[in-house]
Amino acid sequence: MFEKRSYCGELSKTDIGKNVILAGWVNRKRDLGGIIFIQLRDITGILQITVDPVKSPELTNILNDIKSEYCLLVSGAVKSRAKEAVNPDMMTGEIELTATTIEILNSSPVPPILVDTDEKIGEDLRLKFRFLDLRREEMKDAVIKRHMLMQSARAYLSSKRFLEIETPLLNKSTPEGARDFLVPSRINKNMFYALPQSPQLFKQILMISGFDRYFQIAKCFRDEDLRNDRQPEFTQIDLEMSFITVDMIIEIIEGLLKIIVKELLGKDIDMPFKRITYDEAMARFGKDAPDMRFGMELAEMSDIFAKSDFKVFASALKDGGMIKAIVFPEGGKISRKYIDEYTEYVKIFKAKGLPYARFKDGAFDGGIAKFLTEDEKNALTGRLKLKDGGIIFFASDSEKIVNDTLGNLRIRLANDFNIIDLNILDFVWVTDFPLLEYNIEDKRYYAMHHPFTSPKKEHIAILKNITPDNVNDIKAQAYDIVLNGVEIGGGSIRISSTELQNKIFSLLGISEEEANVKFSFLLEALKYGAPPHGGLALGLDRILMLLLKRNSLRDVIPFPKTARGQCLMSEAPSYVSAEQLDELSIKTV
Repeated sequence: MFEKRSYCGELSKTDIGKNVILAGWVNRKRDLGGIIFIQLRDITGILQITVDPVKSPELTNILNDIKSEYCLLVSGAVKSRAKEAVNPDMMTGEIELTATTIEILNSSPVPPILVDTDEKIGEDLRLKFRFLDLRREEMKDAVIKRHMLMQSARAYLSSKRFLEIETPLLNKSTPEGARDFLVPSRINKNMFYALPQSPQLFKQILMISGFDRYFQIAKCFRDEDLRNDRQPEFTQIDLEMSFITVDMIIEIIEGLLKIIVKELLGKDIDMPFKRITYDEAMARFGKDAPDMRFGMELAEMSDIFAKSDFKVFASALKDGGMIKAIVFPEGGKISRKYIDEYTEYVKIFKAKGLPYARFKDGAFDGGIAKFLTEDEKNALTGRLKLKDGGIIFFASDSEKIVNDTLGNLRIRLANDFNIIDLNILDFVWVTDFPLLEYNIEDKRYYAMHHPFTSPKKEHIAILKNITPDNVNDIKAQAYDIVLNGVEIGGGSIRISSTELQNKIFSLLGISEEEANVKFSFLLEALKYGAPPHGGLALGLDRILMLLLKRNSLRDVIPFPKTARGQCLMSEAPSYVSAEQLDELSIKTV
């Protein structure tokens, strides 16, 4: 009987008069006193099932026992609904099925969460009973769209000569080992595998092996503190190409994203995407993943206040810092309460305060207005193109603190006052990242992306005389793709020279011995005619979250973890037996 089954949401007026078999769950039941209605739900949608108690008294007895989420097998004839009973809000709202048989395949207790509701349900409850949560329309839609995204990516990349190749999940621990998930080896006592944070090394090996276009929908793992856009296990659309340029990689990715958006949302997006350098992104938006759907850009003010008597500004400039400002045009909406909230908020970014001034009726008022000279006021008016009613927020400190402060305040203001058009899909490439960054506290260099990223050819010479002062002059052949202010992917041209790779390891404080222990197979492979190569990894979960306008990755992953890295449904992670630990030669502390 099951092999002849039809699907609820796929029936239409063209099926009127047909006898069909359906299987699914009771979405809801209504008894109008004369005729009993059931909404039957399956993966495709919902269909109304009717039973006439006069003509089918035996079915009426069965229906009396049926409750929400019972699993049923139903057969009957497809009929047109009466004109007054048509439901335009249902895909199958013009038809119904008059049941001739109903079999209860399985019963259900009263579910702890309602499947057929738009009401907000607590996340912990949803994750605990994920098997029910996945029946809800929004989660069902997310899982189906996830499948569509993966299949469209596979089809597109295959059409561009990419081969889908799997790389190992059990590998060596990486330089970022503190973030690795470790797997003990039973056979090799006291030794561990690490789950991959990315397939980086193996996809480079594939390039050296001659597989010039590789992709993989790869599971990756990172043991880090979680947020709404972080999970300990996540999925990447990972790819690598040989004999390419940055422009070639960008063209491939833009084509892929265009197809994904069309498949999931039915929208056409314009190509090519905008491009902005890292330096410009930081100068204008204070972030390397800029949200360019609205204005309120950061403006440099250091020169205007070069001779300022305002101690806060003068002190920042004296210490080698800078001053920037943003303007919120509807300053009348910013009450004292908001200013206090924002002043507290920017402390997260190490700001010592939040100077401000209002501009009303052509004059400055409130906040630090009394400390401004006429020349400074005139300069501010011109540079910021001030209009009546605006409020100016300032930040004065080191470049990093200033950008962090105003870059994040800009986003907070836009969200608090709903000034972002949420229907816009704003893709932008951020290019020319610094290759390295210098940490003053550690007194050492760190890779901005990862240690296998190639510097721009014209900047390689600077590596010989690198200092903390000129480190930002060395740009990488690296690029991030950003959607609506969220980085959804990043990549680079890789180092294909053993000599250059060793030089970068040395600058990063990775000794020759350590490099040989951790990367010997890559360093050896690079000697054997390594081609120029590069690639990118797209965050599949993030893309889906943004395109479906969900607030959390947990809303687009079938079985996610909580903010504490737990699966509330399966209760992982869990303790294991002493016997298991003994077999692995492990003791817990």
